[in-house]
Amino acid sequence: MADLNQIAKRIHNISPRPVRLTLDDGTEATFRMDWVEFFQQEFKGEGSRENEPDVEYRFISSEDNESVLVGRKKPDDDGWSMIGSVLEAEAVEDAE
Repeated sequence: MADLNQIAKRIHNISPRPVRLTLDDGTEATFRMDWVEFFQQEFKGEGSRENEPDVEYRFISSEDNESVLVGRKKPDDDGWSMIGSVLEAEAVEDAE
């Protein structure tokens, strides 16, 4: 069996503690995951960004398992919009 995606694995290992993510558009933000899981190699998770508690974020592994994709749903939106992919995931050291 192929390896798990390293970024997804890191997000999974850090959760439920806050995780600082860097996205491919240059965005750096701290997220709190409500849940994360692997099903075989497939990664899924949902959470919120610390400064946007009413906005939902969804994280899934790409079809080829090469990246972790990020979707966002605002309270007034009808559905999810793709906002990019995660380049880095780090634990937040000074979280309370």
